[in-house]
Amino acid sequence: MKTTALFVASTQENAGSILIMMGLMQLLKSKIDRVAFFRPIIEEEEDSAIRFMLEYFGLDQAYEASYGMRKHQLETLLGHNKVHEAIEAIMEKLTRLRENNRFVLIEGIAKSRLSSSIDGDINLILAKNLDSDFIAIINAKAKTVDAIVNEIKIESEAIKHQGVREFMMVVNRVDPDTIESLRTQSRDHPSLYCIPETPELDCITMGEVKEHLQCEWVLGDPNDWDKVIKTKLVAAMTSDHYLTRIRDKALVIVPADRSDIITSTILALYSRYFPNISGILLSGNVPLAPTIRRLLEGLESFGVPILSTTMDTYHATSKVDAIKAKITAHSERKIAVAMGLFYDTIDHQDFLKKLDTVATHHSMTPLMFKYTLFDKARKNKKTIVLPESEDERILRSAEIILHQGVANIILLGKEEEIHRREALLGLDLAKATIIDPQASPLREPFAHALYELRRHKGVRYDQAWDAMTNKTYFGTMLVHQGLADGMVSGATHTTADTIRPALQIIKTKPDISIVSSVFFMCLETEVLVYGDCAINPHPNAQELAQIAYSSAQTARAFGIEPRVAMLSYSTGTSGSGEEVEKVKEATHCARDLDPTLIIDGPLQYDAAIDPTVAALKRPDSVVAGHASVLIFPDLNTGNNTYKAVQRSSGAIAIGPVLQGLNRPINDLSRGCLVEDIITTIAITAIQAQEGN
Repeated sequence: MKTTALFVASTQENAGSILIMMGLMQLLKSKIDRVAFFRPIIEEEEDSAIRFMLEYFGLDQAYEASYGMRKHQLETLLGHNKVHEAIEAIMEKLTRLRENNRFVLIEGIAKSRLSSSIDGDINLILAKNLDSDFIAIINAKAKTVDAIVNEIKIESEAIKHQGVREFMMVVNRVDPDTIESLRTQSRDHPSLYCIPETPELDCITMGEVKEHLQCEWVLGDPNDWDKVIKTKLVAAMTSDHYLTRIRDKALVIVPADRSDIITSTILALYSRYFPNISGILLSGNVPLAPTIRRLLEGLESFGVPILSTTMDTYHATSKVDAIKAKITAHSERKIAVAMGLFYDTIDHQDFLKKLDTVATHHSMTPLMFKYTLFDKARKNKKTIVLPESEDERILRSAEIILHQGVANIILLGKEEEIHRREALLGLDLAKATIIDPQASPLREPFAHALYELRRHKGVRYDQAWDAMTNKTYFGTMLVHQGLADGMVSGATHTTADTIRPALQIIKTKPDISIVSSVFFMCLETEVLVYGDCAINPHPNAQELAQIAYSSAQTARAFGIEPRVAMLSYSTGTSGSGEEVEKVKEATHCARDLDPTLIIDGPLQYDAAIDPTVAALKRPDSVVAGHASVLIFPDLNTGNNTYKAVQRSSGAIAIGPVLQGLNRPINDLSRGCLVEDIITTIAITAIQAQEGN
């Protein structure tokens, strides 16, 4: 029977179901182009899970269409023995949601949230009537292995007894020390997955404190809202006693007029001998002393947020204690941790195989493409060097990449300085390798290697020695010597700064004389490859052929079957001129480079991508109307076209992705976002897998 819905429900509250729902939705959207989210029963207030799923995954559905009924409505119907009426009402809303979607991910309500006025599990009853396969989530928090195994058997029997198809079962929040024992005792249960407890996901953040206490944001960067709080410290003692009590990732709650404590906290932050707190909450209805405020505002890179509340210390502390941790669409760090846990634990290939009865669809959405990148990178994890460790965006990106298991990371810079910024930003870079080029024992052999490579160009050994203090040169040499698989730079450096060392050290592939680039243009339902839109202003015919050849190889490496269109203002023999002749010659040269290449040119853009136009202008072409790789005749045309398509259609442009080098080096825009850096790292890792 075709699976068109999955029903997920936890047996108890606080099972961490949002982690599983995020992972499942990501997997589903990697294969199916229109997936909806639905909760049959919600509480009385606005449902945060629905808001999160709609916003984070960009689901095209209204909030009101995303749930069946509120809990009090259900229990009223159940109290009057109107089970069928309740199910019919929920099914009616779900049916309307299904009309515009190909799959629905359904999350039930925890059984413990409902009264016992119904004979049986309402989630299983709904799953059966909605014809949904079922995923049960078991909360293993503070339970023995025997108790969990027993619960697995009971839940599995209940699913079978109700006549529902069990898709898989997830045991979440398992004590890491007992997880292997649990797997061993449950090995006979098919498709059972155990996810270890991760305390950080239960920690509240500075942003949640600000929201729940309606605090004033006194000082700090909005990026610090995501800092987690592992403990709290009420500072009502003298400074010397207070300093002995500071703990890592603590929230310090202190009256605003305790300038001594505030000053001591600042000093502790800049001392290597004290832990790094997550934030400060100033209590009491008194202003911060002007001299203290001026002191704070004059500090460079002050990475600890300071909040202020009118509550007294007692009530502020009680309010903080009452906050329940949650994940929102803006909780980048928690999302990264959760996604990493999910992918480390759940066999997503097995999951996707079970969905093979879902009708296949050949469209490729931007989210599908991004998932494909991360998934491919994880399968053969590579090491990527990031030379710009002084940039906050780089450090935030490195943390997310490491948490999600996309690549191993080498950061270049002074270890003490990187750890200081890591602490101030509230990051976890424990899995990263840190190398200081100036102090590294690799500096001497790298300098010697550079000297040997460049002495025919007049480079002296002392110049090569000095060059190894340049982090871009050092990072490039790490790649050249095989100690890293690729490098991503450009957040603070120019394109020339990134490419020059690569050309001098790594050089181009044997059959390629030119470094070029492509953009992955993620349209609504497909991904096209545009080249070259960033590097070469006026390529000649031979260079254009090499760009086409390299672009086709890049497309194939990322799962896009290359059908190459050589673009011009003329299609076929309809026009003439120097530029048209260049494209014709380039097309022939590209075929000589790779006789198997599916390529045609010259083609106009509309004839390349529109089957209707292609049927009129180039009816016998196997590329026209179906091109996946589009090669522009010059940089002026390519750069303007990609930006015009990006801005006018809302397409996502990923790139530039460099190609033609012996090993992958990629350039970032200096205005890049964290998301851009993460994607570029994944792309670089995949290029390394493919031998660039």
